[in-house]
Amino acid sequence: MILLDHPYTSDFLKETILQFQIPVIATPQAQEILGEVNANWLSEKDAADILRNNPETKIYTNSENSIAWIEKHTQGTGLPEKIALFKNKYRFRQLIQEAYPDYFFHKAKLEELSGLDIEGFQFPFIIKPIVGFFSIGVYSVNEPNDWPVVVSKIKAEISRTTELYPKEVVDSTEFILEAYITGEEYAFDCYFDENGKPVLLNVLHHVFKSSEDVSDRLYSSSEEIIKSMEAPIMEFLELIASKVNLKNFPLHIEYRMNEDGKLYPIEVNPMRFGGWCTTADLTWFSYGINSYLSFFNSQKPDWNQVFSARKNKKYSLILLDNQSGIPFEQIAYFDFEQLASDFENPLHIRKVNMEKFGVFGFLFTETSKGNEAELKAILHSNLKEYLKLIPQSLV
Repeated sequence: MILLDHPYTSDFLKETILQFQIPVIATPQAQEILGEVNANWLSEKDAADILRNNPETKIYTNSENSIAWIEKHTQGTGLPEKIALFKNKYRFRQLIQEAYPDYFFHKAKLEELSGLDIEGFQFPFIIKPIVGFFSIGVYSVNEPNDWPVVVSKIKAEISRTTELYPKEVVDSTEFILEAYITGEEYAFDCYFDENGKPVLLNVLHHVFKSSEDVSDRLYSSSEEIIKSMEAPIMEFLELIASKVNLKNFPLHIEYRMNEDGKLYPIEVNPMRFGGWCTTADLTWFSYGINSYLSFFNSQKPDWNQVFSARKNKKYSLILLDNQSGIPFEQIAYFDFEQLASDFENPLHIRKVNMEKFGVFGFLFTETSKGNEAELKAILHSNLKEYLKLIPQSLV
């Protein structure tokens, strides 16, 4: 069954749900999202009864806003506890601490940040909400003098975003301060099957423009990335399996790989793949793999077959966030046609309400080996060249 919620459901996910008649829990949010369509509706009561009778029933959600529904309807199944374990970054660090004995992490409440004594902490470190999403309230602290500015930014950002996401998604009361792991950052989608065995669905390299950058502008996937990362990822997933009994359970995980090749998890997101239907949809546009069906049908990708027709290609997910410094109210529209013309092979353009969600949209694209300059250009762009402004006489 699938549990739909706001802020975003992609057309591809909707089409998958309708074409394959995946049972949809008939919450008010899901009914608003799908509208008057011939969906395989499942009442909230029936869905809750099914989950209580069989906690290993396959359930997928496109949004962590739906965690509140799980909390309310599945008490006694163990499902809320598993979700909380992964969503709470501090508790998850405690869970795997024996595998990372030298890793620094500390927690503090929002009201404690201003007066926190950080002199004895390990620098640099990252601070982020213990329960968080979409890089909200995430900052790097390189030295003690950075701390007052970072705290001020966090308080301002939390104030702006508390109305967009529920407390279950962005819990602004507690933060984790943890070691900054040097190395490349990656994200991947996976699920544990009915036997508790992990299945890898995609791996993306999270590319940054500098060591201070914490944005989500560019993620790229390729044959080289997936094949080189598969072994350490599977080893890490086996570690999780040894700590938590997971069956029919999807996850989206972000991590860094240090110079010794050890995987250090950044966060583990339960019951879903990448937020905003991003990474799962990219897997379809890139590799022809429907991650949603892979989970529900217990299918495992045949990577050798997939890459036989995709040699020397890189597939990217590009977040079109507003780094221009221009307020949204001064922007008439974003020129997606001009954006597409700057790329070799745009696969899909996803437009969203820029004022409501704080981003212009997403671009999925294919890039040939040797043409990575187009990815570097968008990574460093503030996107001003694509913004069409409202004439000053109309402002």
